[in-house]
Amino acid sequence: MGSTDANSMLWSIFIVCVVLLMLPLLMPVFIILFLILVAHHSLKKSSDTIVMKRAPEVSLKELSQYKPESKPYVTCDGSALSSIRFAKIGIASEKETPARTMIQVFQQAVNRHGDKVALRIERPVPPLGSNKQWPPALPLSQWKCWTFQEYYDDCFAAACSLVQIGVAQHDSVCVFGFNAPEWHISQNAAIMAGAKIAGIYPSDTPQQLHFKIKHSGATVVVVENFGKLEKLRTAIKMGLPKLKAVVIWDGQCTDSIEGLRCYNWKQFMDLGKEIDRSRLTNLWNEIQPGHCCALVYTSGTTGNPKAVMISHDNILFEANLVCHTLSKYSTVNQKAEEERILSFLPLSHVAGMMVDITLPMAQTSEGPGWTCTFFARPYDLKVGAIGDRLRAVKPTVFLGVPRVWEKVAEKVKAVGASKPFPLRAFSGWCKRKLLAHQMNCQMGGSGKKYFGHELADMVLGKARGALGLDKCKFGFTGAAPITVDTLEYFGSLGIQINEIYGMSECTGAVTCSVDSGHIWGSCGWALPGVELKVLRTDLEGNVECPKARDLMHPSEEEQGELCYRGRNIMMGYLANPDLGQEHVNLIRKKTSDAVDGEGWLHSGDKGCMDKRGMFRITGRYKELIIGAGGENIAPVPIEDNVKTLCPGISNIIMIGNMRKYNVALVTLKAKGATGENAGTDKLDGAALTISKGIETISAAKKDPECIKIITQAIIDTNNNGSCCPSNASKIQKFTILPHDLSIEGGELTPTLKTKRAVVDKKYTQIIDLMYTTKSRDSYVPFISK
Repeated sequence: MGSTDANSMLWSIFIVCVVLLMLPLLMPVFIILFLILVAHHSLKKSSDTIVMKRAPEVSLKELSQYKPESKPYVTCDGSALSSIRFAKIGIASEKETPARTMIQVFQQAVNRHGDKVALRIERPVPPLGSNKQWPPALPLSQWKCWTFQEYYDDCFAAACSLVQIGVAQHDSVCVFGFNAPEWHISQNAAIMAGAKIAGIYPSDTPQQLHFKIKHSGATVVVVENFGKLEKLRTAIKMGLPKLKAVVIWDGQCTDSIEGLRCYNWKQFMDLGKEIDRSRLTNLWNEIQPGHCCALVYTSGTTGNPKAVMISHDNILFEANLVCHTLSKYSTVNQKAEEERILSFLPLSHVAGMMVDITLPMAQTSEGPGWTCTFFARPYDLKVGAIGDRLRAVKPTVFLGVPRVWEKVAEKVKAVGASKPFPLRAFSGWCKRKLLAHQMNCQMGGSGKKYFGHELADMVLGKARGALGLDKCKFGFTGAAPITVDTLEYFGSLGIQINEIYGMSECTGAVTCSVDSGHIWGSCGWALPGVELKVLRTDLEGNVECPKARDLMHPSEEEQGELCYRGRNIMMGYLANPDLGQEHVNLIRKKTSDAVDGEGWLHSGDKGCMDKRGMFRITGRYKELIIGAGGENIAPVPIEDNVKTLCPGISNIIMIGNMRKYNVALVTLKAKGATGENAGTDKLDGAALTISKGIETISAAKKDPECIKIITQAIIDTNNNGSCCPSNASKIQKFTILPHDLSIEGGELTPTLKTKRAVVDKKYTQIIDLMYTTKSRDSYVPFISK
């Protein structure tokens, strides 16, 4: 054999060896190429989605009738009977939504699906281990459950016990603790006894607890555990003359607490066994749909919270409205099967009360299926374990505030970034396919799906399964603005998050988006039967603003206050005469300020509506910054844009009221930050990518690269006319706070809204420094007291 042949053979052997060695690495590439070829050439084009061209139109006959002879439209009396303003036809009419009580709807749910499971919870709750490690979820077969019949029977027994204690019609019962079946039972028991339920946020201080118990006139307080009991003890020492008894559902207590009778849950449930059932059922003849059955305390940013009075009809009309809208306008075919909800948002908030307690009852009473409420563990949000509960429950309906959705997205992105390049490339291709379809599904779009959509959906179905959202029919967000960035990311996973908008004073939602009718960045369209307008007040009264030609860039003339009327509007704010005439006068004024002489509830939100009937919030009047020159500056769009450009930022709060320019306080995403607490000094998620090698907030505050990137995000936002329309709107200086904002720190409300006034006052020293420093640098290092 010649040398040439020998060399050729050696080269051939070498190439074969290299190919064999590289084969394991090249296999993913071959597989991906094959799948892409299959997607483009073998898969049939799937049917496109039908998309709304505009919001559903509602005639005047379908709206509640506000006649002068039916005044007053509001009251501050907790025992008042409010009139019900029916529409002539449609969902708000007496024919389609008759006036009923919560008790009647509960009974209807039991008659229809009494043998189906209504509540499920892990009992006992698996405790946290060392280093805040949580045990895996129990198999669903090991969760404690209540059927609708058992749920109703326990509520009835608890109502008898409340009557035995001495709870009378129009009294109040307060519940203080994390979400649990006992919370639900206590609420329904209070309503069955003719009383009002008044929820307390789990994070409330003894001072806040004392005010709410005293203001609501509560005769019984139901608490979760010993920790809550100790807070209550402090509140009782401040003086609660109407309080008759205390109940604890997860623990024991002595016979009395500060002189008041104290019962554990079993003692409480046994207390009313000897009461004649007719004593309670006869009372139901006195309970009317127009009576108040719930007090929702606003998570106000200043002063004492107001108690929103909500009637049976308010609650049930709102619930029926949401069920009707999802059934009529959703792309999902509803079946006679179990719907699943994960309860973790505060039940003292209107969203928690409606989604976790009222809607399951209303949906089960009407069918075709039934709804089961599953409970998260009390520590899930604090330690970031909510994903485990989602995977265990696989909810079909999921409502998360923006912060929850953002946290989920961060974890998914972190997992994806750790995958090998070929898998990341293929995943990116799949995401682009699904995102392209989701972009086409916005209102007025084609709904078009492209070749490869089915394959991409199948592949990313694994990702949805890993999130526990593969069975989710309805994903919602509310309570605060959510960035379009977050909506797009979930859209690329095949999850459409629909925005809803409303407030406690309208019993939840007044606008809604659905898969077939939404626009990212819009809060949706007015729910049927609800009258919603963009109004300005002048010398002649309420004047409707012209419709916006461009929803995302409305002119000042096209913007006004979002105002609404309908059967879901509150009875009014509760005034307690025991707190004095000055208090009563103040609450009457606040009620008349909220609901005007024409029945319009003034939201305080600035916004617009376009010709398609879609609404968008552009700011909040109470949060508008009034510059030194009198300019009205909406901070939220500016803050959101900065966060979009620099995803490592957790919060940015603009300050500038009556100042010569605006400054900003920036917080970075930190490990352990949940909203309830501020977390640690260690950076987390996207904050770790701002500057290479920087892993703590302390280091980031001094790092030139980190400061440069945040500065550039602010500069780019200042130059973006769509969110920063004038020089007066620009941020001139900023600082980085040493920790994130939190409920514990007092900077966030229990629903995770920023308390701008509190932040302004709390960080006065650094804010003043930003205004007095002579340095031309936009960054001013944080200096603690």
